[in-house]
Amino acid sequence: MASNPYTPEQDEQLVSSIEQTFSDQKAAFLATPYWSAEQRIAHLKQLRSAMMKYQNQLVTALDKDFGNRAEGDSKMADFMPSLMAVDYAIKHVKSWMKPSKRHVGMLFQPAKAYVMYQPLGVVGIITPWNYPLYLSLGPLATALAAGNQVMIKMSEFTPNTNAVMEKMIGEAFGANHVAIFAGGPTVAAHFSTKAFDHLLFTGSTRVGKLVMAEAAKNLTPVTLELGGKSPTIIGDDMDMRDAVSRFILAKTLNAGQTCVSPDYILCPEGKTDDLITACKHWFNKMYPTVEGNNDYTSIINQAQLERLTNWLDDAQQKGANVHCISEESVDACIAKGKLPLIALTNVTDDMIVMQEEIFGPLLPIVSYQDVEQAITYVNERERPLALYVCSHNKALQEKVLRNTHSGGVCINDAAMHVAQDDLPFGGIGASGMGHYHGPEGFQTFSKAKGVFAKGKINSAVQAFPPYGKLIHKLIYTFFIK
Repeated sequence: MASNPYTPEQDEQLVSSIEQTFSDQKAAFLATPYWSAEQRIAHLKQLRSAMMKYQNQLVTALDKDFGNRAEGDSKMADFMPSLMAVDYAIKHVKSWMKPSKRHVGMLFQPAKAYVMYQPLGVVGIITPWNYPLYLSLGPLATALAAGNQVMIKMSEFTPNTNAVMEKMIGEAFGANHVAIFAGGPTVAAHFSTKAFDHLLFTGSTRVGKLVMAEAAKNLTPVTLELGGKSPTIIGDDMDMRDAVSRFILAKTLNAGQTCVSPDYILCPEGKTDDLITACKHWFNKMYPTVEGNNDYTSIINQAQLERLTNWLDDAQQKGANVHCISEESVDACIAKGKLPLIALTNVTDDMIVMQEEIFGPLLPIVSYQDVEQAITYVNERERPLALYVCSHNKALQEKVLRNTHSGGVCINDAAMHVAQDDLPFGGIGASGMGHYHGPEGFQTFSKAKGVFAKGKINSAVQAFPPYGKLIHKLIYTFFIK
């Protein structure tokens, strides 16, 4: 991996700062354990105002961190959905906070029962490098709506973005309310050892297991957003140019460095050539050039670029056919830190690209004879974070929905389910656990506390021992049958 841009001395200072901030946030939460709806909305508006003020600085910092981060990728896929998450929370926090009335059985009357949504306390968020704004500010908005204190650990691979985030959040909030931490892997490892009241991690499955192991020592509940190999099933009824238009943006956005990017395509047998031709049509229309095109994002660092080229070499050596979708030289693009979209056919399970989440612009294509075979192919593998279906056949859509498991699904689109604020987002199995976004996100960062309340009349005394009284016989007659 790329070297840590933070010095050991900086990391050591950050570890000490985490200790102090965690203690301060715990104390601050105890001092104000339940913010009113008006106060929570004010916090969210503070965040929104700060984001608008620092918008351009954040976009510039992202560009520096990636070597070239398309301004459109930063605004459309990182900043804008973060802002939408804040606005959505502002709009709904009052309704989310309302107690949920529940039924009380006849035996326990007169009484009432309800669920109160109480802040958890101090929430930890560990953010990856690919979408450092959306994957930190999005959950931050929900955690603030739920009334929590929040500590965020940013990736060491986005130091310029981290610096702007620290300044932005520092102006909007006191460190005892919201705090941002940069630093390298040792800082991240220490961060995950803290006894947070909830910990949300977005990243690889390998690191997610380490984070969960540390959280378990404190019985800290976790939400893990891990990714995996998200398939796209193209129905036999679908025009191929139409089908590709449904997933090509999700595959090329951020140069494929997206956890819900289509990882491989399941294509009807005999239509692979049409698929590749359609990919070339759309890709070259979107990106007439790659090497010097600011609209096409670079691979984040040299280590990630080498990983992708090594996996490409591995596939080629094991018999895969390589189809460069761009008309430019792949080597020339690589020299500039970029990798154009590359399709791979004749792929086999012994290739690394068919074993690991690709997280880049490599696109394996697997042929299938019928949709049952495609479904079996998906189900024989670990459950993905997302699954995409390109088909106008309602029966096929329903068959895939009912017979596969995934964190989320798009029908005739890809990745856009993540931007739907009212839908829960989360993985299943190897792609993660738990979810956030929507009202489910508010509930993730809240304690659903059941409350049973009685008034002046205490009917329970009638059923006190000694047993065998008429009331007991009546209770048994009515409720044990």
